Amino acid sequence: MKCGPKNLQISFSGETLTHFAGLFLLRSFFQKINLRHLISHSIRFPQRNNCYSIAEEMLALIYPMILGLGRIEMTQLLKHNGVFQYLTGLPTYPNPTTLRRFLLRMAPEALPRLLATMSTKPKSPRRMIFDLDSTVLTLYGRQELAVVGYNPMKKGRKSYHPLLCFDGLTKDYWQGELRAGDAHTSSGVIELLREIFAKLPESVQVVIIRGDKGFFDHKTIEFLESRKAHFVIVARVTRPIKAKLSSLSYRVYKTGVEEAEFFYQPTRWLKPYRFIVIRRPIPEEPSEQLTLFSIGNYSYQVFVTDLKMKPLNIWRFYNRRAAVELVIKELKADYPLAKIPTRYFAANEAYFHLLLFAYNLVNWFKRFCLPPSAQSWTLKNLRTQMLFVPGDSFELPPNHWTIKKGFEGAFFPAAFRSQF
Repeated sequence: MKCGPKNLQISFSGETLTHFAGLFLLRSFFQKINLRHLISHSIRFPQRNNCYSIAEEMLALIYPMILGLGRIEMTQLLKHNGVFQYLTGLPTYPNPTTLRRFLLRMAPEALPRLLATMSTKPKSPRRMIFDLDSTVLTLYGRQELAVVGYNPMKKGRKSYHPLLCFDGLTKDYWQGELRAGDAHTSSGVIELLREIFAKLPESVQVVIIRGDKGFFDHKTIEFLESRKAHFVIVARVTRPIKAKLSSLSYRVYKTGVEEAEFFYQPTRWLKPYRFIVIRRPIPEEPSEQLTLFSIGNYSYQVFVTDLKMKPLNIWRFYNRRAAVELVIKELKADYPLAKIPTRYFAANEAYFHLLLFAYNLVNWFKRFCLPPSAQSWTLKNLRTQMLFVPGDSFELPPNHWTIKKGFEGAFFPAAFRSQF
């Protein structure tokens, strides 16, 4: 039987090796859209640290978000990764304290400019669909504005309650707000909608808003009507609405789904609105996600809308909003959305918007650079398939890289170049 080595020396000095070699593809995409130039000319504020520019510090935060390093302390690992710094073009990697101070300085002046650069505007769109949603970020510390509010997963735990808006067609993040944990879902929605409409291209003629029952409020609907926008919002089933459901005449489809509609003016609303009812027999194991409430042997969903479509088509149109739930789940699992970096609310708000900017960058990369079969990848799949690739900076000549087989011709297509 052979013996193992008796004299074994362990060294961690391989600065030319990295398992982030696939990051070169993402960096090439950033160069193609001229990201550093965009940041440098759009976001400016006084800097006390002259070692790093604003663009370099923003990228020093964006790259770890995409790589899944989680908390800012974990970025210390990149300080000794020479190949990572070479691929990203950073002179050195800032320490966690520098990054936190940068977030705190960035918050008051740079956030409005950052928000203005976060959304792509397709060429002359005529119709835009926006999906509104909110989520709960559980906190474990003494962060500012961390209060006890609605938190179904961790009852009694302090949290933040951010409000989010996504493009219903591309799933790009469009606008949002980080709020205290006790904020109601509809709190600040009017201000959010104003910011959404302010960013719309001039060519947009039709705007449709989709939202759950947290956005069922007459002020929200009145504001949308003042902007000539359409809406499909889940109705909060009050006692008068519930009393109407059993007396309606339902149309039955072969699939077992039944539809009906009625006009109703809730209390404090200015006029009657069209309400859509979808009724289905309760299966043996009803799905809580699709069941709003039940009466007898049926489950019901009620919507208020001004769209002139059949009730069944409105129901199907609203169900496409379910993709936003998956996006938020990905933001919490694959992006560090649930990891609050500082105790200052302003710095946490800057980190919140910067993270969603990183999400948009990855979403653009998949949409413009990858083949159709890879555009539905989650960030976790993108890491394992493309970004987490072992590499040596001396294997290939400078500025000479190969693209994985299957991506030839898909990298930087003509559609991408014309888009930007």
